[in-house]
Amino acid sequence: MAVVISDLLNRCTFPEGPLECAVSGGADSVALLVLATHISKEVKAIHVDHGIRENSGEEANLVFQTAQTLGAEFESLTISIENGPNLEARARKARYSVLPKNVLTGHTADDQAETILLALIRGSAWHGLSGIRPSPQRPILNLRRSETEAVCREFKINFFEDPSNESLIYRRNQIRHQVLPLLNSISDRDLVPLLARQAEILRKGADFLNIESRKIDPTKCDELIKAHIAIARESIRNWVWETRKDDHPPDLATIDRILAVASLEVLSTDIGSGWRVERTNRILRLVPPKKT
Repeated sequence: MAVVISDLLNRCTFPEGPLECAVSGGADSVALLVLATHISKEVKAIHVDHGIRENSGEEANLVFQTAQTLGAEFESLTISIENGPNLEARARKARYSVLPKNVLTGHTADDQAETILLALIRGSAWHGLSGIRPSPQRPILNLRRSETEAVCREFKINFFEDPSNESLIYRRNQIRHQVLPLLNSISDRDLVPLLARQAEILRKGADFLNIESRKIDPTKCDELIKAHIAIARESIRNWVWETRKDDHPPDLATIDRILAVASLEVLSTDIGSGWRVERTNRILRLVPPKKT
């Protein structure tokens, strides 16, 4: 496909000033770097080496060479991740812990669609189904993965194809390679733009609920009972998530169990990871796991 950079940039949301880009070496992040150099004269490519893959040194070298070709600065960061459960999630968390706060990432519209479907099967509500929230730090969220690959081809820049992106061990890859293509086939259309539009609608609803939920005290049973159930659920969601500082907010089933406590149906409930919600004198409290 022919690439017109100006057309792509018109759909991007790059901030002004010097730009720092997280560049793994894949097509999305390399295209991010290419487009960034068309926006700003001060661009830095930041590569994070997790030490997980054997060829991670080659990836860093590829990003370094690409940055040189484009006239961008380069910085390499190294982190150590131990093998074990939830490797991808732990690697992502560690990666963001060392990257600058306002670093730009190469999330695309295809990532958005996959994220929404993952949230759907997790039982997420308004916020989860809102997908990846658009921001200047995600400037190419309106572009397609096919377009980022086309940018790399247009500028004759090699990119790294991570073999783990093909492994069906990971749920996101199952969504990418199996579920989304099947849904496209069933609906006889490309669902990525549709999912993005649905996410925008739900995002506005989520923002409204968030504002309204801050007007009540989630620990007071009487206020929760009087509130609309959507607002009560949102208030509980924020209370639990902000208190526990989890990677993900509580799911709907957990929130409704807490509502049952607030409605005086039960005295307490388990909400996972050793945490409980208990009620005394119509006041809810979060009880952390007992220390061993």
